[in-house]
Amino acid sequence: MGLLLDLIQRGGWVMYPILCCSLAALGIILERVWALRRGRVAPRSLVLSVSGLLARRQFNEAAFLCADGATAAARLIRQGLKMTGRGRTLFKDAMEEAGRREAALLTAHLELLGVIASVSPLLGLLGTVSGMISAFGAVAQAGMGNPGLLAGGIGQALLTTAAGLVIAIPAMIIHRLLLGRAETLMAELEDLGSDLLEALAAAETSVQESGVPKPQPGGQSVAHGAPQAVQGTAQAAAQRKAAAAL
Repeated sequence: MGLLLDLIQRGGWVMYPILCCSLAALGIILERVWALRRGRVAPRSLVLSVSGLLARRQFNEAAFLCADGATAAARLIRQGLKMTGRGRTLFKDAMEEAGRREAALLTAHLELLGVIASVSPLLGLLGTVSGMISAFGAVAQAGMGNPGLLAGGIGQALLTTAAGLVIAIPAMIIHRLLLGRAETLMAELEDLGSDLLEALAAAETSVQESGVPKPQPGGQSVAHGAPQAVQGTAQAAAQRKAAAAL
């Protein structure tokens, strides 16, 4: 701790915003690592169970399984099942809106982490330039009789650049890793939404097909062919009565 305080004092005032950036980056990284765990977004057990229920068109069971809404996958499926029977357009709009909301939650604070990774080297460069100006100003007043004064000033100025890079490099790497993790989880949520859409479309198709009479040979259905058969039987009976009377 004493060494850290000594470096901060030697680096000048720019070290304080760099220190604030490091603390903010550390907090964001810890929070995103916790938030992007699979168990909090799309647990494999839940995804497999819901996918199986949707494949068997057991929508009530899937809704019951996702009723708590504790994960992003459960919230997405629950929102989709709420929109069943309201038309394909409204269903797709609701699913897209739910997907955008979950994507925003998954990528929360990652943009700020990227900004910190980009700004930290610039803050270090600013500290270096400021320190160089101060060092050359001191040399201009004291003269060139003491080269160590210039070397010491330049060394102190370069501390801020080193500090900025120490913050920026890990922050940039972890930012890319967390962003890739979020994109992977979003792709799994999209696949789950597609499974729900396909299951609902298949269920609607089967219901429509079961309500249409099966066509018979000659282009007539069973419902239309029965009255014609009854009419032909009545005509044959009338002809037989006429022949008996003659």
